[in-house]
Amino acid sequence: MKGYILLSIAIVSEVLATLCLKLSEGFSNIIPSIGVVFGYGLAFYLLSQSLAYMSLSLAYAVWSGSEQP
Repeated sequence: MKGYILLSIAIVSEVLATLCLKLSEGFSNIIPSIGVVFGYGLAFYLLSQSLAYMSLSLAYAVWSGSEQP
């Protein structure tokens, strides 16, 4: 269960970082640019931590499936 919680937070962090990427307008706005760096850093860190509790194939499937409209 802990792996799913970490993965869920990683997915939310990645989505927020992607939104900040659009708002940063080519990294010309400083606040959204900081959000991009922090968000992606947190997302990949939490993804790596979730892999201690679940397989890579399952984590990747959930990660990829969550990005579909």
